[in-house]
Parts: sequence; C-alpha cells; structure tokens
Amino acid sequence: MGFRIYSIHDSWLTFDPARLSRSGGDSRFTFMINITFPDGAVRQYENGVTALDVAKSISEGLARKVLAANVNGQVWDATRPIYEDARLKLLTWNDAEGKSTFWHSSAHLMAEAVENLFPGSKFWVGPPVDNGFYYDIDPGDRKMGEEDLRELEKKMNELAKQNNPYTRKEIPKAEAVSYFTEKGDEYKLDLLQGLEGKQNY
Repeated sequence: MGFRIYSIHDSWLTFDPARLSRSGGDSRFTFMINITFPDGAVRQYENGVTALDVAKSISEGLARKVLAANVNGQVWDATRPIYEDARLKLLTWNDAEGKSTFWHSSAHLMAEAVENLFPGSKFWVGPPVDNGFYYDIDPGDRKMGEEDLRELEKKMNELAKQNNPYTRKEIPKAEAVSYFTEKGDEYKLDLLQGLEGKQNY
C-alpha cells in the first residue's frame, strides 16, 4: 500500500387498501406509507418518497441542510426511496451521523480528484473518522509532495462546485468483480472477496 491521505477538521411490501390513492390525474394507483418523526408525529407520503422529499415538504431551508437520514435505525442516503412505513430522522451537520455521511462523501470526492490528477492510482478504503476522513491510495511509482496535495485540494474544490449528485447503485457482486478486474484494482478486489454472503454491492 502506498500512502494514506487525511483530511481533518429484496424487500416485501404490505399495505392497507384504504391507503391507496390516485396519483394526480393518472389512472395508476400508488399507496401511502406512514412516516413517523422523532417527536412521534406521523405523516403520510406516497411510497417511494425520499428523505429529501420529506424535508422539502417541511421547508426548503431544512432540505438544504439535510445530509442523510436515519431510516428505521439505519443511515440511508437522503435520495434513497422509502417503500414501507418507517421511522425517520433527518440528519444534518448537527448530528454525528450527518457529519459522518458528509466526510464519507468527501472521501469519494477526493478519490475522484485523485483519479483525475493521477490516473492509474489504486484505492483501498476511504472511511470517515471523528474529525475528517482519509483514503488509502497506491499511486504506483509516483511520489506525492506538498505541491501535489495543493493541486488535489484545488481539484476537489473544482469538482465540488460542479454539484454533481451522489447516486446509490447496487450491482451484483460478479459485476463489481468484473469492473475492478478490468480496472486492475487489486485492493478493491481484495475487499470484495472479504465480503461473503452479500450478492449486491
């Protein structure tokens, strides 16, 4: 392994026919799900609603602050659809889970910047930590210096300003193995081989 960069600072559905509703002027039916908030309040939304949609239904200001969501005790992407009744907590920078999600996304942003600046680099893990994030990266024969880190920060800022969305995509394990095999990234392949029992990633 080359070096570590730090930056501090299929589910079944059940529903009650009474909760069916028509979607606008469409003849199709969608069913409603109950979203329970931390204070016990319950609101109904169409199935497939996202935490970000819920936040927008409350206020645009809140939606701008949402970084992720706790759905039935698990941290989810704010844009991941919810298809069944759920207990929901919207996560912002004021929540530890919100900060962790932000740092995790920042690690992915750094990886994108590294691939742009130093093609051929290989990646292992890039998790958040209490006060930032890091990514274990093998740049091959390249030696990293202070100027490289300044260029990396500049590229990250450039990419961040593009405001590209983070999209969750589950793929079969075989497809993931094929992708990283073609890419020649043995570190990710090692991680995949260690994740037994899962079919999608």
